[in-house]
Amino acid sequence: MSGSATADDVAQLGLVLETADPERVWNAFRLGITALDAGKDVSVFLLGAGVEAEEIDDEQFDVPDRMQAFVDAGGELLACGTCLEIRNSDESGLCPISTMSDLLDVVTTADRVLTIG
Repeated sequence: MSGSATADDVAQLGLVLETADPERVWNAFRLGITALDAGKDVSVFLLGAGVEAEEIDDEQFDVPDRMQAFVDAGGELLACGTCLEIRNSDESGLCPISTMSDLLDVVTTADRVLTIG
């Protein structure tokens, strides 16, 4: 057996979402839900265009539904406050305003970090 960790060893997953592409965002939250269902702790940090995720209106990819399911399953959802400010957007009930310190916590405490952009 090698010294590298397996998927079963991962207790916490950090997802950094930097896109508002409907299919990519939808799949990111599907992955998050799958990880939560497998007993993992999952944090999603919306950064850059990722803060626009909740506003995605796409007939094929129901992003707001997957975001709500992620939060309902116990996932942590955070959004870059500066990125929201640049877009003249406010925090939502689903996704509170967060800081670079929060992002630092996500990437330094997670066993694995995946950036989707």
